[in-house]
Amino acid sequence: MIDGQAVKKIVLTFRAAIKVVVSTLESNRTARALLAGIRATAHPFGRILHQLWLEVTGFTFLAIAGIGAMAGMREYGKYQSGHAGPGRLLLAVCFTVSFAWFGLSSFWRVKRKAKAKS
Repeated sequence: MIDGQAVKKIVLTFRAAIKVVVSTLESNRTARALLAGIRATAHPFGRILHQLWLEVTGFTFLAIAGIGAMAGMREYGKYQSGHAGPGRLLLAVCFTVSFAWFGLSSFWRVKRKAKAKS
């Protein structure tokens, strides 16, 4: 396992290497134009990938909340028949509500970012 200091050193070394490569390339006119094109393209792609990530995680959390809701209904049936106590039902409800919140808030973040962009 790599500790935090080693990760920090690796990141700093990587950034320094990128800085050297970029500064070397910026002295060439063609390379400078290529870098400008990469930078102009990378930002929108990064934004779209982040939006996709939020939507996929939101869907995943909502799907897991749906599974929790089905488990809650099953536990409610057991609770009504007297075969189980309220603890497992309460656990299923809390699980479902928390995962539904995570899923919905992920979609809300996507919507808020889209509004801020326009």
